[in-house]
Order: sequence, then C-alpha cells, then structure tokens
Amino acid sequence: MNWKLILQMSLFGLIMAFGTVSLIPERTEFIYWVVIFVFCAFVIAKQCATKQFLHGFWLSMVNSVWITFAHIYFYKTYAAKHPNVASMGANMHFLASHPRLLMLILCPVFGAVFGLFQGLFALLVSRFVKSINTPVA
Repeated sequence: MNWKLILQMSLFGLIMAFGTVSLIPERTEFIYWVVIFVFCAFVIAKQCATKQFLHGFWLSMVNSVWITFAHIYFYKTYAAKHPNVASMGANMHFLASHPRLLMLILCPVFGAVFGLFQGLFALLVSRFVKSINTPVA
C-alpha cells in the first residue's frame, strides 16, 4: 500500500471538509466529489501497479476522518448550509438531540460505502490506464 499517495490525495478530502462547512452549497457538493473521485482514480491507476481497489477504499476512509472531524467541530455552520443533513437524525429519537454523535457514527459508514465506489472505480480505470510502476518484462 502506498500510504504516502493516499495521504497526499486525502488532502482533497480535507479541502472539501472545510469547503463544505461554509463555501460549497449542498446542491453542488456532489459535482466536486465526482471530479475528485475521477481524478483520484486516474492517479491511483497511474501510480499503483497493484491493490488499486484497496488504495481507493482507504483513500475514502481517510477522507471520512477529515470530513467527520471538520463537520463535527463546525457543526452549527455546516448544519446551516446543509439542512438535509441536519434533519437526518430527527427520526432517530435517541440521537435527535445529539447530531454530532450521529455524524460520528454515520460518517465512517458513508466513508466505507464511498470507499467501495472509489475502489471499484480505481480498479476499473486501472484496467484501461497503464501504471507507471508496471514492471517491464
């Protein structure tokens, strides 16, 4: 595993974590994520000769750490810009009054789900893009 590459690419997640708190509206956030997913899949495909799926998966898991902590720390600002996310826990009676705890529980789950997509996409792209680390026969 190339953890240096994963940590470097996770800086996009860190930027998005702070960007979604106050700058990026909820309705356009997915566009930024799609661009980041595509870019990261190509970087993984070019830089990693093996384990592309795991690199994509762990990238999303590291991103979920950045996002979770930024959204929990700046919850009031984040909730004001993302009302759908803020109302997500309203039906969960024991967590309705603890939205930060709900984020702490759900963000790693979302990270794993998006990690499956990022990993599969990186694996798919790697089938079409030749890795620069491919051994020469």
